[in-house]
Amino acid sequence: MPERDRLLHLLLERSLRLGEFTLASGARSSYYIDCRTTTTHAEGQYLCGRLGWRALREAGLQPAAVGGLTMGADPLAYALAHASWREGGPPIHAFSVRKQPKSHGTGKRIEGCFRPGDRVVVIEDVITSGGSALQACEAVAAEGGEVLAVLALVDREAGGRAALEQAGHRVLPLFPVSELLRAAGAQAAG
Repeated sequence: MPERDRLLHLLLERSLRLGEFTLASGARSSYYIDCRTTTTHAEGQYLCGRLGWRALREAGLQPAAVGGLTMGADPLAYALAHASWREGGPPIHAFSVRKQPKSHGTGKRIEGCFRPGDRVVVIEDVITSGGSALQACEAVAAEGGEVLAVLALVDREAGGRAALEQAGHRVLPLFPVSELLRAAGAQAAG
């Protein structure tokens, strides 16, 4: 089975839940996506890394590092860094953006392999409003980095992509939620 199809299968099996849910925004939804149950799964993490790395190459991007707001972005960033090393191209390192700077030690907001001047891709597991990715982009800019794009595992197609693009960020989703929902419907019918 092609790697993209297998990752889609894992997202359907492990991450997509149908029903009635209240989202963090307070909005109601007929589905919920918890990508962490896929991105922390051994095979899922491997596939996320490979497909994320491939998406960056196809987009012509060569970031120094990838990362985003902890904790949703962390497994994806680490998987992509690992895939870049295995593929033998220029390595892409990983970083994590804290929601708040540390109140002790160095007071860092960005942890890991990030330096001022780095050209980076911000990672997001699920884009809904775009708020988490925007926070990560703002943190990177505040620390002297340049955001080349935002790479997301799933775009909920709820306005987040448009908000990120309006803020000047290129968005690369691996899966639109409409594809997941169509596949879930086909599975239920079949």
